[in-house]
Amino acid sequence: MATRGGFLNIVALAVLVQVAAAATYTVGGSKGGWDLSTDLQTWALAQKFVPGDSLSFTYAPSHDVVEVTKSEYDACTASTPIQSYAGGSTVIKLSAPGKRHFICGISGHCTAGMKLEVDVVSAAAAATPPPVPTPTKPEAPAASHGPRLPGSSPLGSAPSTASSSSEPPAVDLVLAPVSPPPSQSAADEVGHPKLAIGLTIGMLMAVVL
Repeated sequence: MATRGGFLNIVALAVLVQVAAAATYTVGGSKGGWDLSTDLQTWALAQKFVPGDSLSFTYAPSHDVVEVTKSEYDACTASTPIQSYAGGSTVIKLSAPGKRHFICGISGHCTAGMKLEVDVVSAAAAATPPPVPTPTKPEAPAASHGPRLPGSSPLGSAPSTASSSSEPPAVDLVLAPVSPPPSQSAADEVGHPKLAIGLTIGMLMAVVL
């Protein structure tokens, strides 16, 4: 019994809070109204309606307020209206979650923009803040895999110690063998015939003279 009583108290408290928080919205806002010049749907999308709120329609005698089904709302017809209102001032209570549709039943007014779709959400849904988008971390740019120039080394590798291609190639020098100087005996062999020829020429000159 105690548990049931506590539950009923919570329900009653929720109803009291909802009634206290209920608001009455003037259709079209303070600078508009239920007429042909107000952008009614943009106004409705900027509001957040919950059960217990009310819509206050203020309009000229040349208009009326007709609540219709979704299909008649889309077709701008009122052949089977849910409810019709006239008189220049109408207050409609939004008692439960769901979408409700209103048009002006005067011929041509609905197609000219005098229509209103209201989305009534639960009090819990209305109190829930929209999710905050999580920022995405930009990805690091991928390393380039383009063609490498000849002789270049990949990133991070040690520089090459090979000789530059502009240096001339090494040439092995080949030295021709050097002949040793002639020995003293070979020089003597060459000098003896020259000495004999000189003595012979001297003797001939002495005889002539």
